[in-house]
Amino acid sequence: MECRVFVAACPDYAQAEEKTAELIERMGGMGRFARPGETLLLKANLLAAAGPEQAVSTHPAVVGAAAKLVAGQGARAVIGDSPGGPYLESGLRHLYEKTGMRAAAEASGAALNYDVSTRQISLPEGKVLHSAQVIAPAVESDGILNLCKLKTHLFMSMTGAVKNHFGLIPGVTKVGFHASHQDKGQFADMLLDLALWAAPRLNLMDAVLAMEGEGPGASGTPRPVGLLLASENPLALDIVAGEIIGLPRLGNPVLLAAQRRGLPSRIEEVELVGAGIDALRIPDYRFPAHVRTNIMEFLGPLTGPAARLAKSWMAQTPQIRPERCVGCGICKNACPAGAITLEAHRARIDSRNCIHCYCCHELCPQKAVALKQGALSHLFQSQSVHRRRH
Repeated sequence: MECRVFVAACPDYAQAEEKTAELIERMGGMGRFARPGETLLLKANLLAAAGPEQAVSTHPAVVGAAAKLVAGQGARAVIGDSPGGPYLESGLRHLYEKTGMRAAAEASGAALNYDVSTRQISLPEGKVLHSAQVIAPAVESDGILNLCKLKTHLFMSMTGAVKNHFGLIPGVTKVGFHASHQDKGQFADMLLDLALWAAPRLNLMDAVLAMEGEGPGASGTPRPVGLLLASENPLALDIVAGEIIGLPRLGNPVLLAAQRRGLPSRIEEVELVGAGIDALRIPDYRFPAHVRTNIMEFLGPLTGPAARLAKSWMAQTPQIRPERCVGCGICKNACPAGAITLEAHRARIDSRNCIHCYCCHELCPQKAVALKQGALSHLFQSQSVHRRRH
């Protein structure tokens, strides 16, 4: 698969349709990715029922623009994803309404997926994932267009094209994946297995309004970036996105997993079309605390018990903010370790059982899950701040 990434400036979503069309035309036109009579899944990032201004999901203007181009080729576009909660038709209706997908579908002629059935797939060439249940349209469509969002991520540092494939796993089934793939490297390998199976025809990244800070959910901070990026290769797209925001290589588990497999993992392996990488770099992009400490530069060479002990001291621990918690139970249902209970209509986290996957923080719509820094992480961050000041 070629490693070309196309980039276009898009200052605001009012220009999304025009700029998306220009970007895809530079790639040879949507006719390369959609053919008459086909049904294509437009796999957006629809993590949670949050408004477009929160930058939690792929913006409806980008999804609608892609859907119109698909329709222009005589193909049928179906917009879909599986969010972090229960995978139910009622939940999807609420999700599509809040994220703007219903309006995008109506304006573009696309359909919305309400089929909540699943299909068993086999991944004979998977490194860590050999079979899985996925949402039905991922199997029954003729192809997938991966419409991802550029965001920071507490566990994976960044979520982009490769990570977006985790939404093919239905609803709370994702919980089991966090329980069985607690190591970041193993989780990244699982994501690569899914992405290689899905083999999206096109990967389009919404980085017009991206997310920085404690992403990828409501606790993250929207950050205007003003870019659309596209590639046939999801890994190449993530390489460029990571370079743009300045994500340290040792803090990017997906690229490290790709390197171990002999897949592209460095910017030197990518041809960038439309701009030079130096002109795109953002020097002050904010990352989650574990990335800001640069602690991976120290932990990188460590293996075995020493690494496990250091990482336990580094990890941020989720804690409930009782003044914000409404007792909705979303965090409890999302916790793969069963570390969260509801007591007196408030969530309670047993830190002894926490596996530091941060699903509770990611999915809480009330921003009621705070993160307490580990002692080692706090030390490294303090030293990092001291070095910058001097």
